[in-house]
Amino acid sequence: MHWADALKEVTRIESGGAAGEVSGVEYDSRRVRAGAAFVAMRGGTTDGNCYIDAAIAQGAAVIVTDSQEAYAKLRTEHPSIAAVRVAHGRRALAELSAAVMGHPERQLKISAVTGTNGKTTTAYLLEQMLRSVGRKCVLIGTIETRIGDEVRVSPHTTPESSDIYKIFADGVQAGATEAVMEMSSHALEQERVWGIPVDVAIFTNLTQDHLDYHGTMEKYLAAKMRMFEGMGAAPPRVAVLNADDPAFELISHGAGRSQRMSYSVDGCGDFRAEQVQMHARGTQFLFVTDAGSIEIQSTLTGRINVSNLLAASCAALARGLSLDEIAAAARGLKQVPGRFQAVSSGDTGITVVVDYAHTDDALRNLIVLARELVGERGGRVITLFGCGGDRDRTKRPKMGRAAAEGSDLVVLTSDNPRSEEPMAIIEEALVGVRETATECIVEPDRAAAIAIAIRAARAGDIVLLAGKGHEKVQVLGDRTVPFDDVTVAEKILKEMQ
Repeated sequence: MHWADALKEVTRIESGGAAGEVSGVEYDSRRVRAGAAFVAMRGGTTDGNCYIDAAIAQGAAVIVTDSQEAYAKLRTEHPSIAAVRVAHGRRALAELSAAVMGHPERQLKISAVTGTNGKTTTAYLLEQMLRSVGRKCVLIGTIETRIGDEVRVSPHTTPESSDIYKIFADGVQAGATEAVMEMSSHALEQERVWGIPVDVAIFTNLTQDHLDYHGTMEKYLAAKMRMFEGMGAAPPRVAVLNADDPAFELISHGAGRSQRMSYSVDGCGDFRAEQVQMHARGTQFLFVTDAGSIEIQSTLTGRINVSNLLAASCAALARGLSLDEIAAAARGLKQVPGRFQAVSSGDTGITVVVDYAHTDDALRNLIVLARELVGERGGRVITLFGCGGDRDRTKRPKMGRAAAEGSDLVVLTSDNPRSEEPMAIIEEALVGVRETATECIVEPDRAAAIAIAIRAARAGDIVLLAGKGHEKVQVLGDRTVPFDDVTVAEKILKEMQ
């Protein structure tokens, strides 16, 4: 795209210099190639303006900056390079990326999911439903990115806008007409999703998380609500909202310009799950809508998954699927990796489950589901968990209490301690555990802790390995080492046979 045309779509304060064709848009100077535009923006931990010279050395033809000082220096020291000063670096990154990529977002119907828990599962379920009727989809989420049948690694739940638009462009080229994506509170607050026209917006729930970043629950909620207000684009056409969640009324009010579809397991929504039956092999319920009712059967189980199924089903309705198509899709839905993922246990009689639960609310939901399953055979629930380092410390005792209240045995260990001392994290979580009478074993080495939890189980018990889910690494200080709960558990179970 010619720079003169791209420049028309960037909200700028001032600009100077000229350039020809722009070959791409980058925010990381290491990825800049000849003819690219480099967007230098200030972030939470680094300032992209420090890397302008590096981008120029890599061949950048255009520099977009949110710094008046950097812009003045550019005009003086590099007058031949096109330079633009903007008020909002991330907005400019999105505007420029969309323009240079040919606005792929306009060729996709985009469904977006936000909430504390259930984002990944709901996004996966909806994408599978859309694919079941022959629609080609893009999926952007915590675990992976899918472009049709191609799978890519997802470094973040919601990437930077230039990466999103590149994924959209690849999807359009592959024939995709739909996109489903998770929108994290960080991405909404930082405007990484600026300019993305959301057609169907889904809210799953709001519980305490990420207060290390947002500071208060009010600010955390405000970040979530931005998706329903429209981020540099019109508000969503449809808002799918969890009527069972305490934040429902606030979210509903904020989504006032959208058509609202409220869903509920407790019976207070317009779209409801009634006659719910849950067992170890799956779930079935009557999906009640204003257009009729239909039985939904799925191999997913637990109340939280009934809620996730409702959210995905409502969004599928909003995207034009019929009730019959939704019911047919539900029967073939696959479990999301790291979300209540059962580990093969051979003939031990022990059920070992890996799950991403890393908040007190998610732990409670997980343990309730486990309790329902062992209730059929009188087994115990053994819960292993840890708390992430350099994250919200106030939720640690709450997670400890949540784990202990529903479990017969708790094994407290490390998650990703990052720069913190593992035992210091564990001591803060122990405060909540000690508010109960539940037995607790402390072992900071996660592999050793998993062995303790599984070897403490007997036939009929369920062992929950919570916190890391799909993750394949552990962050220890300045090291990132390979680590997979599933692989560790499989090894221990094999040794026990």
